[in-house]
Amino acid sequence: MSELKEILKFYREIGASFLEHHREDPLTALKEVSSEIHKCTKCPLHQKKKNYVPGEGSPEPDIMFIGEGPGETEDNFGRPFVGNAGQLLDKIIEKMGYSRETVFIGNIVKCRPPGNRDPEPGEVAACKPYLEKQVAILKPRVIVCLGRVALNNLLGQELSITNERGKLFYFNDIPVIPTYHPAYILRQKTKEAASKAKWDTWNDMLKVLEIAGKS
Repeated sequence: MSELKEILKFYREIGASFLEHHREDPLTALKEVSSEIHKCTKCPLHQKKKNYVPGEGSPEPDIMFIGEGPGETEDNFGRPFVGNAGQLLDKIIEKMGYSRETVFIGNIVKCRPPGNRDPEPGEVAACKPYLEKQVAILKPRVIVCLGRVALNNLLGQELSITNERGKLFYFNDIPVIPTYHPAYILRQKTKEAASKAKWDTWNDMLKVLEIAGKS
């Protein structure tokens, strides 16, 4: 066995291509990250959550949607975007020609912040490495940031979603398009305001489709 190890070491040193590591199956890699998340105690959010919410969807998606964190419904079911905002997101995704199963949906933090407050910097710092691992595994053609909190925490900036929605950014060389969080659309108090928010969001999704090669 020791002789075999020495032989393998020799071939690696001379750059033998047949010894290159095969890339791990993305589904297996995602499950490993999910397992890490389910054991996480790196920040206080795990203490009051009901369920971890790692994210779900295709292991090889064109598009990855990122929100800020799980809400009450998501915390109850352990799945992202399954409440009212999630139902609206599903409709947007379907209108784009996709489904929940063919995209990937996740959040900046994997546990529900109490009262659905914004995640704090320390919580984001503890959880963001999981998201970075997921992005590296998924290799989406484009990332959609849903709302200000997701955008600013992904990019590490302080930006206005109203001013920056629909613009092109990059995260680890992957195109990023920010748009309104579906909950923002649902919060509009008039039909006119809700209609405008929907059309603005759809225009942003047309840019996403163009980047994904589906326009």
